Amino acid sequence: MLFDYLPVLTFLVMIVLLGIALTVLIPLVGPRKPTKAKGLPYECGIVPAETARRRFSVTFYLTAMLFIVFDVEAIFLYPWAVLLRSTLHVFGLIEMVIFVALIAVALAYVWRKGALEWD
Repeated sequence: MLFDYLPVLTFLVMIVLLGIALTVLIPLVGPRKPTKAKGLPYECGIVPAETARRRFSVTFYLTAMLFIVFDVEAIFLYPWAVLLRSTLHVFGLIEMVIFVALIAVALAYVWRKGALEWD
């Protein structure tokens, strides 16, 4: 039984050894000629007009978090759609209707609070 996991263990050991080897060898082998121009942030060939430490509004982060939450919830719809006819039947349909209704209520709440508005 444990013999079946030997390829996985070998693969993990090789990954760890490769990571350690690259961490140790790159500073030794790579060229080192630091200049002030190399230390600047690269903006597609354009000289940066302002600092990279600019502050973003809270709505930017709120929109990003909402996108992640609704995106992860949408991912749960794919396995459900695959298994609906073969194993879930009516119970799975009712369960997913409740799930989608909860998502819709959450989206309506967020929309009503104005979290999706951009100024």
